Amino acid sequence: MNIGIGMLTILLAFALPFVVLIGAFALAALKVLKGDGPRRSKGQAAEETRMIQAIYHQLSRMEDRIEALETLLLDRERKDVER
Repeated sequence: MNIGIGMLTILLAFALPFVVLIGAFALAALKVLKGDGPRRSKGQAAEETRMIQAIYHQLSRMEDRIEALETLLLDRERKDVER
């Protein structure tokens, strides 16, 4: 299967929002399954905060990597057009 550079760029550009949505749904599903309501302990709230911060940090790093890949692909595409 041969994916064009343009299609791959579009796929990478839309991948991050989908990852965020999937993560949000997963967290919501965990909350429903665990039955966590407003009566969480401070330890649980702190752990959840750390987990969300770690997810945010990883998603930020993923966004940087996707942008770098897009730059590489677009540069390669421009060089191929120039030839």
